[in-house]
Amino acid sequence: MDKFVFSPADILIPADADMRKWSVVACDQYSSEPEYWDRVNDFVGDAPSTLRLITPEAYLERLSAAAESARISGVMREYLDGGVFKKYPDAFVYVERTQLDGSVRRGLVGKLDLEQYDYTPGSGKAVAASERTVVSRLPVRIEIRKNALIELPHVMVFFSDEQKTVLESIDAKKHELKKLYDFDLMENGGNIRGWLVNGESAREAMRALAASGGDGAKLVIGDGNHSLAAVKEYWNGIKPSLSPEQRETHPARFALIEINNVYDDSIKFEPIHRAVFGIEPKKLIESLKNAFGGGVTRVNYVAAGERGEIALPSMRFGDMIAALQDALEKFTAENGGSIDYIHGDDAAETMGLRRDCAAFLLPCMGKSELFATVAEGKVFPKKSFSVGLSPEKRYYLECRKITD
Repeated sequence: MDKFVFSPADILIPADADMRKWSVVACDQYSSEPEYWDRVNDFVGDAPSTLRLITPEAYLERLSAAAESARISGVMREYLDGGVFKKYPDAFVYVERTQLDGSVRRGLVGKLDLEQYDYTPGSGKAVAASERTVVSRLPVRIEIRKNALIELPHVMVFFSDEQKTVLESIDAKKHELKKLYDFDLMENGGNIRGWLVNGESAREAMRALAASGGDGAKLVIGDGNHSLAAVKEYWNGIKPSLSPEQRETHPARFALIEINNVYDDSIKFEPIHRAVFGIEPKKLIESLKNAFGGGVTRVNYVAAGERGEIALPSMRFGDMIAALQDALEKFTAENGGSIDYIHGDDAAETMGLRRDCAAFLLPCMGKSELFATVAEGKVFPKKSFSVGLSPEKRYYLECRKITD
């Protein structure tokens, strides 16, 4: 096995920083709650932080992509030249994240070969998307990537290890490994610990991953589908300008990610609810009931403070979400309004109390649906499910240089 889908990387971690201020949650969280990001900004202050290396989606509408790209690139240069980072060459980082319920989610951070990934359904590549890619969402991300000097992942990728042999084997020997960090994440994010996995320990991890079927077999993107798709498109864009030799080793060919075993007991699929703003809620509800005409699959809603349910025909999970999504998009195209994607029942219900909003609370997806759907060459509609609740999403922490 000369080439691995997933392999060690030259990983950058702050050498001497307040890690609680350094690490912030994925940029696509709390997209309708700018006050969350305002609190984070106040907490971070002038300290080195991944907040300065991203653009929260809650701010996208009021910021210029070009200006943000230039700003982020400048901060990255400042951090690289200012000695913020210590490099750990040719290494993985084994991660343990204590979640809100006390469970521990295990992961391994390394680099993914983008040549073995394609977000097109049925591509046959070793790494597949789990949700439909909305190409219109990529340009801003690609623009920021163009000028980026380093990358920092919130992408989580699932592999299938029903016997639990890969991450558990690292866990059993972590007392022999160098601990890189151990701290409580901001904003009720739980605790996170990381250990350096290099040398023979890294080779053992690669062999265990290959034996489990995790290398050379399907890996499925769990979180960060659109972020990884943008990285892939950027690589496709620069690849023609490189020689065959350069293409083999260019840092932009790879993406830093965290892999997780879908069979880990701590992995929980949470629904991503829909909130439709700027509409007449009663008109939307009536439109949906007329469109579906009843069924056995129930979706609860809160519309202008009133509660009820929409009945959809019995169908598979992905098909049900697609039917609802298509109906919502059709309604907003004809009547105005905007759709947002909300993590957490309480947040969705709060949105639904607004006079101009209807919130739809979707059910949870069973784990068996994920690999079965991808194996059929299909993908889920965008924002079909989430790995954990918003506070449990991946926080930015490790980085990797992506320029020569």
